[in-house]
Amino acid sequence: MTVLQRVKSITHRICEQSKPTRDVYLDHLREAASRKPKRSALACANLAHGFAACSPSDKAALAGDVIANLGIITSYNDMLSAHQPFETYPNLIKAAAKEAGGVAQVAGGVPAMCDGVTQGQPGMELSLFSRDVIAMATAIGLSHDMFDAAVYLGVCDKIVPGLVIGALTFGHLPAVFIPAGPMTTGLPNDEKAKTRQLYAEGKVGREELLESESKSYHGPGTCTFYGTANSNQMLMEIMGLHMPGSSFINPGTPLREALTREAAKRALAITALGNEYTPVGEMIDERSIVNGVVGLHATGGSTNHTMHLVAMAAAAGIKLTWQDISDLSDVVPLLARVYPNGLADVNHFHAAGGMGYIIRELLDGGLLHEDVKTVWGGSEGLRAYTIEPKLGENGTVVREPVAAESADKKVLSTCKQPFQVTGGLKMLKGNLGTAVIKTSAVKADRHIIEAPAIVFDSQAALQDAFKAGKLDRDFVAIVRFQGPRANGMPELHKLTPALGVLQDRGHMVALVTDGRMSGASGKVPAAIHVTPEALDGGIIGKIRDGDVVRLDAEIGTLDVLEDPEVLAARPTPDVDISHNSYGMGRELFAAFRNVVGKAENGASVFGL
Repeated sequence: MTVLQRVKSITHRICEQSKPTRDVYLDHLREAASRKPKRSALACANLAHGFAACSPSDKAALAGDVIANLGIITSYNDMLSAHQPFETYPNLIKAAAKEAGGVAQVAGGVPAMCDGVTQGQPGMELSLFSRDVIAMATAIGLSHDMFDAAVYLGVCDKIVPGLVIGALTFGHLPAVFIPAGPMTTGLPNDEKAKTRQLYAEGKVGREELLESESKSYHGPGTCTFYGTANSNQMLMEIMGLHMPGSSFINPGTPLREALTREAAKRALAITALGNEYTPVGEMIDERSIVNGVVGLHATGGSTNHTMHLVAMAAAAGIKLTWQDISDLSDVVPLLARVYPNGLADVNHFHAAGGMGYIIRELLDGGLLHEDVKTVWGGSEGLRAYTIEPKLGENGTVVREPVAAESADKKVLSTCKQPFQVTGGLKMLKGNLGTAVIKTSAVKADRHIIEAPAIVFDSQAALQDAFKAGKLDRDFVAIVRFQGPRANGMPELHKLTPALGVLQDRGHMVALVTDGRMSGASGKVPAAIHVTPEALDGGIIGKIRDGDVVRLDAEIGTLDVLEDPEVLAARPTPDVDISHNSYGMGRELFAAFRNVVGKAENGASVFGL
């Protein structure tokens, strides 16, 4: 098969396995679309509540069904750099809506927490669950049925996937996602990582570490490394939910504001009141999901999306599996080198050609579905996104074809000369269960690790052992009871500096965990999202110190090399995890921990 044939074959498989659930979803969508918001048919008290705080002119407009009303779902808060820029967006959107002959209202806010702040803290155990809370908060905001379309203001890790799930639940409404962009370049990410390792070794103090971190995370916008937040922005553009070229424009710039105004007007143009009705639930189909997965592989994106994309797809009735994601990785080349998969940050990525270049290269290589619907509309499909946005003389957005060649071939390459022939994200299977691994930043001589296990029940325990000098050897770190049911599946980035130091000392080390590492995982091989998790009786819970574990990222296996009968006979360990159930709001999420699904099914509480 050619590459295009293989991509189409996997897409066909996804369509076939999705047909029962997708058909039901589309039936529900069309039923909702047939009702449409009928504001003038609402009881007078209902409608009066809906526009009580509006201006007289907006009240008059909303009294009938002719003027489109745009709902704004916002993740604004002013503590977190990525969300702070959204403070000014509602007024921009309302003004743009008025210019377009419509009305806009803030329909609701959703929580937006930062894994960077909660890393290694109890609050991190709410992080993954926040995605589903965001989806539910989105539904509450839109449940008033006052809107003809919605725009979604979100950027970071769980926020965008949660907004997408919420938007697809209201799939009869058009949806446009509006980003805030990355912060400007600060201290290079590799220098920040070196300081973290020096701190882990006790060679620099807290003052030096804080200075380094503050120079890296220094202003409004997303963090500049290619983690989940910036992977989100890539996904929204390659799936056609952004205005073309809008993902990586810095906050507070005239072009950023022009793109926001344009997005608001476009959302009003694609409602059922006009001639370009584009309900998001029909726009996002199996081809759009495959395009997202292809983009994730080609750019070396976040492993968090092995769960988020599964959950997002399920919200549209589409069944995406880890096997689908892994099979696509086998045919998609790595075209970008962005930290931790390189030295560049997302600003360098954008300057080198960015999303326009990546999309064109993948289209020309037969790796993307071109004939998809997008919020931009028109007959070009995804080809319309092969551009570079610029600010026109009148303050509007103008778009030019993206440059023929990469402006920095160390950052962006071609399908003919990729940095790596596969996407570097692989599914692992073996007697340990199922897991995923990201190898794009891992050197080839570390793709296979076979070593004795050292078992930990928390990341703090591993850090303590490192500080005590007990880990200067070859080993596979087993960090268990970190799955969705055990404690909400926190990210375990506090492990990265210690394991990185040990690897730099020449030891063969790897991590195997039922927890997460996400897009900031780097040079140490890490088999993550192990399913079944330890609390579900997974074999990861039965491994003992000294058991030999083999991780093979080349053929995709993950095994503990012990007699199967011996493993089966071992009792499930009696580990006290009661401390995960209280403090920092964790009490409120007991129901989530009880019903959450497996990582391979999206780690969702919605029964997906």
